[in-house]
Amino acid sequence: MDDYTHLLAGLAETGALGEEWRGAFERAPRSAFVPDEIWVEDSDTSNGYRLVDKDADPAEWWAEVNSGRQVVTQLDDGRADGPGTATSSGSMPRLVASMLRHLDVADGNTVLDIGTGTGWTSALLCARLGDGAVTTVEVDPAVAAAASERLERLGLKPHRVVGDGLLGYPAGGPYDRIHSTAAVQRVPLAWIEQTRPGGVIVTPWGTPYANAGLLRLEVGKRGRESHGRFVGDVSFMWMRAQRPHELQDPDRSPDHQGPSQLDPDLAEENVHAAFAIGLRTPGVRTLHSWQEADPSGTHRFRLSDDAGSWASVRFRDWHEADAVHQAGPRRLWDEVVAARRAWLEDGKPELTRFGLTVTADGDQHVWLDAPDNTLR
Repeated sequence: MDDYTHLLAGLAETGALGEEWRGAFERAPRSAFVPDEIWVEDSDTSNGYRLVDKDADPAEWWAEVNSGRQVVTQLDDGRADGPGTATSSGSMPRLVASMLRHLDVADGNTVLDIGTGTGWTSALLCARLGDGAVTTVEVDPAVAAAASERLERLGLKPHRVVGDGLLGYPAGGPYDRIHSTAAVQRVPLAWIEQTRPGGVIVTPWGTPYANAGLLRLEVGKRGRESHGRFVGDVSFMWMRAQRPHELQDPDRSPDHQGPSQLDPDLAEENVHAAFAIGLRTPGVRTLHSWQEADPSGTHRFRLSDDAGSWASVRFRDWHEADAVHQAGPRRLWDEVVAARRAWLEDGKPELTRFGLTVTADGDQHVWLDAPDNTLR
């Protein structure tokens, strides 16, 4: 049994890969859609990544490709001088299988695939439903061209579009399913308008605080609301137009200092706590920072909303009078403390108890357990 066959067998044993998708995964192996050059994390490099070339180091390349891990295929939107931010990848096979299972396709369905990336997901959809059933959209022309070459090699021919996935592709609609491999903070109204009533949208969804939810949204009748639940814990790269703001160093001294009412470790206690806190702290992004000379003593949890408010709290001695610094119209750390308290009062719900409603006008709100229980 080769490594990829072993990987598929493991996915099947855990229930992540159903028999209805097994043939598609076998016809379109992951390795056929990973470029010859990939990036692996390496703390000894200036940008945190090291290039692995298939020709120069085939053993490591194959080990990464046939692992269950994400494979980074692009940094910094393809710029050579970027800081080392992963901007395109081959997703974890377990998550790919899980998302396709939640998509719940049937023979004859049409699918709009948002974020072609390496081309693997659109290949799996073609292998399962046929070329004519799949339209795939990619915003990066270079990424799209490379994916097209790989698809052609396997004889798979979805309708390929270079464009902004947030706009969908109305010319090919309406679709029975929309599948996105890039995370959004807001579900685009265009996706709902291009999906048949009763159809399904599966997309990673998150907040700047916690990019963590997999949303399965059932599209309502025209002019009515659409409702869905978060069905899993995932973290995908953001749609480019919905990326959170960059967290900058504070440009002024704090106008408020004090002790913390919460151990900052508890602000990220687990994915469920972080997800719930993010829902109640709109626009707030976090970052850990410290000084290299004293990483333990200077370790701080930083927050920003990109509208003039920022905060930070020291991990060590967080209860002392100068532990919390805050500035701007919002008291961001106070909001985090209140949000976690609300999560405790709700009984520490896991993220799969939350759901999302999108109105006919495109407004969205999150609820707990049922659509009429809108989050406070």
